[in-house]
Amino acid sequence: MTAESAKIQNCVRAALAQFANQPGPLIEILHAVQNELGCVPAEAVPLIADGLNLSRAEVHGVVSFYHHFRDKPVGRLHVQICRAEACRSMDGEGVARSACEQFRVEFGETRADGAVTLDEVYCLGLCACAPSAMFNGEPVGNVNAETLEFMARQHKVI
Repeated sequence: MTAESAKIQNCVRAALAQFANQPGPLIEILHAVQNELGCVPAEAVPLIADGLNLSRAEVHGVVSFYHHFRDKPVGRLHVQICRAEACRSMDGEGVARSACEQFRVEFGETRADGAVTLDEVYCLGLCACAPSAMFNGEPVGNVNAETLEFMARQHKVI
């Protein structure tokens, strides 16, 4: 067993011990695993399924359905651009194009050097200051190309 496998097994065991006796614990367990490991690795899915007496397909279905859960870790800078209507109406498409260009990555991908992950989200609740984005979990309104460049420089990804 590798050190990484042992880490995954220990993390899943701890999450199961903490939440398994609660009703409907799968989401909480997935959050706990992702918070600890940065993602829900494929190796964790059968362990969680066995621990909850669920099928692997049921666990994988939840991981793949909710955009919050990932099967690979995000880059050092995790950029989430709002693609909902309010942001689109305020040049959100221009911001999205600028993000792909400036960060040199497409939506749903992590740059090869691991510096940036770019994701699209649908509504961050900042409609009054659209377009909006989140940078490593911090919401920012009135985003434009200059904001993206500032964040890229601040996080040393360009």
